Amino acid sequence: MDTREMKGGYTTGSCATAGMKAALYALLKEERPTMVTVINPQDQPIVVPIKEVATISATEATATVVKDGGDDPDVTHGTDVVTSVTLTDDGGLSFHAGFGVGTITKPGLQLPPGEPAINPGPRTMMKRVFDELKGEGLLEHHGVSVTVSVPAGEVLAKKTLNSTLGIEGGISIIGTTGIVKPMSEEAFKDSLVPQLKVMKAAGYETAVLVPGRIGQELAKKLFGISVNQMAETSNFIGFMLEQCVKIGFKKIVIIGHVGKLIKLASGSFHTHNRMSDGRIETLIAYAALDGASQEVAEELWHCRTTEAAMPILAAHGLTSVYDRIAARASLRSERYIAGEAEVGIVLATMDGELLAMDETARRIGGEEHWHIPCM
Repeated sequence: MDTREMKGGYTTGSCATAGMKAALYALLKEERPTMVTVINPQDQPIVVPIKEVATISATEATATVVKDGGDDPDVTHGTDVVTSVTLTDDGGLSFHAGFGVGTITKPGLQLPPGEPAINPGPRTMMKRVFDELKGEGLLEHHGVSVTVSVPAGEVLAKKTLNSTLGIEGGISIIGTTGIVKPMSEEAFKDSLVPQLKVMKAAGYETAVLVPGRIGQELAKKLFGISVNQMAETSNFIGFMLEQCVKIGFKKIVIIGHVGKLIKLASGSFHTHNRMSDGRIETLIAYAALDGASQEVAEELWHCRTTEAAMPILAAHGLTSVYDRIAARASLRSERYIAGEAEVGIVLATMDGELLAMDETARRIGGEEHWHIPCM
């Protein structure tokens, strides 16, 4: 994807900062701007439209900004960000989470537990507005209390990693530059890493990697693994294995659908279908090692998915192939990170049923006191 031709936007942090500035203008200048300019931490100006400004009292006002993510695939695109400001007598600047904005509950993030999930970038931008108005003599001895709310935040948060990261009650107000650029693959990969840092900070010594919902549900319901010990990988399993090692995990268990994890057994660690889609070919190779005839191989060859191949394997007594795949995926995963951590593999069906787990996963699960079923 050529991101140079895509439309950018502005972050929730820029929305909150622009809302703060517009609301303070309403209080201090009796203006209701329809557009304000804010400055990001890199000293770049960002022009942000204002949807609505309301003066509540002589010391309180609110402003609403509609988040515009441009062409970035952001769940907050089009949502209202409401910033309320209240003049105080303490001379300082304080931040508060309103409805739909989360609160930090776990260590390992940029802010300590108990703080509103208004990240350092937006705080820096809002401090700049505060200092600017102080410099103009408009605030005199007043301080400002800033409360950011996102009416749809609780619903939107369910579509993010916030609960895994320990951010409860809503979304985060984010943005290191204030500007949304269409997300590159590298940026998306980097956004996955904080899960591991939070996990490590919580005291876990074994990292559980789940490509998506299937692995997560199996880990939680069958093994009794806490969601706090899981990190989503999306298609970037190899990258997340490397990050586990970098952060200091010596034991890793990957839990997911057989159609995803069979790719690891063939040495493919970027599992998007466009990047690696030799699932059936790999399955045929392992089935042949377990004694599949040419006729069975031909049947498997015409399957479009690993799920479609399952009845064929069962009919010919070849379900042991799953154990072989799990063991090989474990071996290839450990080889991928040069043996710097142990890696166990757990395979599941689309319905979340356990297919196989290798000996490393079984042993690590026993050490972790997970509920390991007999197979």
